[in-house]
Amino acid sequence: MGVKILDIITKQRITNVPRDDTSLRPDMYPCSLFWKDNLTLVIGWGKSVKICAVKERHPSEVRDLPNRYVEIVSQFDTEYFISGIAPLCDQFVMLFFVKEASDKANKEFCARPCLDIIQPHPDSCEEVSSDAITVRGFQENECRDYRLEYAEGESLFYIISPRDVVVAKERDQDDHIDWLLGRKKYEEALMAVEICQKNVKRHEVLDIGLAYVTHLVEKEEYDTAARKCQKILGKNMKLWEDEVYRFKKIGQLKAISKYLPRGDMRLRPAIYEMILDEFLRTDYEGFAKLIKEWPGDLYNNKTIVQALKGHLSRDPSNRTLLKALAELHIYDKCYSQALEIYLTLRHKEVFELINKHNLFNDIRDKIVLLMDFDTEKAVDMLLDNEDKISIDKVVVELKERPELQHVYLHRLFKRDHHKGQAYHEKQISLYAEFDRPNLLPFLRDSTHCPLEKALEICLQRNFVEETVFLLSRMGNSRRALQMIMEELHDVDKAIEFAKEQDDAELWEDLILYSIDKPPFITGLLNNIGTHVDPILLIHRIKEGMEIPNLRDSLVKILQDYNLQILLREGCKKILVSDSLSLLNKMHRTQSRATLVDEDNICEQCLSPILPADTSKPLGVVVFHCRHMFHRDCLPVGNTMSPVYFCKICSAKHRGPGSAILDIKK
Repeated sequence: MGVKILDIITKQRITNVPRDDTSLRPDMYPCSLFWKDNLTLVIGWGKSVKICAVKERHPSEVRDLPNRYVEIVSQFDTEYFISGIAPLCDQFVMLFFVKEASDKANKEFCARPCLDIIQPHPDSCEEVSSDAITVRGFQENECRDYRLEYAEGESLFYIISPRDVVVAKERDQDDHIDWLLGRKKYEEALMAVEICQKNVKRHEVLDIGLAYVTHLVEKEEYDTAARKCQKILGKNMKLWEDEVYRFKKIGQLKAISKYLPRGDMRLRPAIYEMILDEFLRTDYEGFAKLIKEWPGDLYNNKTIVQALKGHLSRDPSNRTLLKALAELHIYDKCYSQALEIYLTLRHKEVFELINKHNLFNDIRDKIVLLMDFDTEKAVDMLLDNEDKISIDKVVVELKERPELQHVYLHRLFKRDHHKGQAYHEKQISLYAEFDRPNLLPFLRDSTHCPLEKALEICLQRNFVEETVFLLSRMGNSRRALQMIMEELHDVDKAIEFAKEQDDAELWEDLILYSIDKPPFITGLLNNIGTHVDPILLIHRIKEGMEIPNLRDSLVKILQDYNLQILLREGCKKILVSDSLSLLNKMHRTQSRATLVDEDNICEQCLSPILPADTSKPLGVVVFHCRHMFHRDCLPVGNTMSPVYFCKICSAKHRGPGSAILDIKK
């Protein structure tokens, strides 16, 4: 017994597909089948499913056989007995008769039939979904009592039992959303309705979103609920205000404050004022943060300022409230009042406020306060805006604070040596008092400070190095050298000073001072060789004087002398080589031909150098300096030796080639 397949055209039986389990009674477990297409038959019988393909037989194989044959392309078994089978795209809808074992007795009983969607594979199948169908009297039904019918072209399936007919249809997106909402999976439902808006007919994004927000509020997830409002409520002002009042009712205005609209779409000012008032009563830090983040035109500024001043009257030194008040004054363009608060608080943004809103007139009498707060930033700002606050004004304001006055003038001098020249005399005292390391560099770079005044101050304070520099600059090098030797006792510095001045008298003074001091003599012997003849020093050394490291010093003198000889010889070789190279170059240059054409003129008479009449004799003189003359235009220096000189070059100087001529006839 099996399924016989006939070819109705040839009226021949193609094949017989036998059933697998012959123990099952055909009347109790009937066969179910359907044609998937004209050549594919799907058979379900017992617990076995076969997919059969009808194929054309090759002509050479026909003989007495049918023209077609059947091939089983796929076969798999199921868990339960098959009561019906139907197509659903590339999947199967299968109705199963289910028997389950009893826990108490070792017996089986009939359970509710199952409607499954199966994805077939070559040797197996995959269950996509499974639903148990409740029909009346299912406990008494058998496999043969159920049938599965379907309407072609529609996703409608009919489960037929003795007492009921159940219609099953493919689940749509609305059903899916209902299922998600029933399990309170609001976020997934919201995502599903957004993705498939065109296919959803019974649900709206807004309704699901509001339900989701309500669900989050009920779970006390207030921050998440407030954040979702941005996406769900969009630009619906009424819904926004309703949500704000709901959050106020449950005491969670702070949660929604971060997400309120403040761009193109805005709520009524009263809403923002209500939230600010809530923060002002409960959270000063949060209030100040909102004032900084929210644009000033979201609310009535004067109302908030009045409320804020009421709190400040009870706590006038509260820094958080003062910062917020300064921000509100900036929104109201009351920059002077904001500046006063910033200066009181020593707020780091005070310099930005001054520059941004050009408040230089307001700080003319507050320069000391600014420099006490941040000296570097204050000085930079003052120097960058000299046109708004003059140097003279700054110096006057800092009169009582000379240390700040020095910082300002020092930075001014570093930026431009000439701008503060009127205060260079004053700066000498300031450097001497507060910044001696920079006094000597200042004296070196300044061309406006009075040297006599500087020398007086340095002598009073016994600043030897600075005094030495001033004496040398004033031309009193001998006195400067004397101070180095007598005050500093530094032979190396004395020698360096003598080298810088390059004065024979200074070297003589240095030798005279050092002649009875062995350490000085050693220093001179080690360094004098390249500037003064060491013999002058050696002859003056007294007999019997012990000089430390004398042998090493004499060896160094000899080495320096040898080095000088080598350098001179090397320089001589280079000089001879360069002279010869330049001479050859000059000779090659002067030996070159010179082009003379009608464009050239006589440097004396300024007429064309070549005559218009070619029959006339040509008398042209071309010098190596490339100046050209008619021979008749040049005076002859000596009748015995007719040597010509270029009149142009001779008038300037006698250069090479000015007396060498080339005569073309």
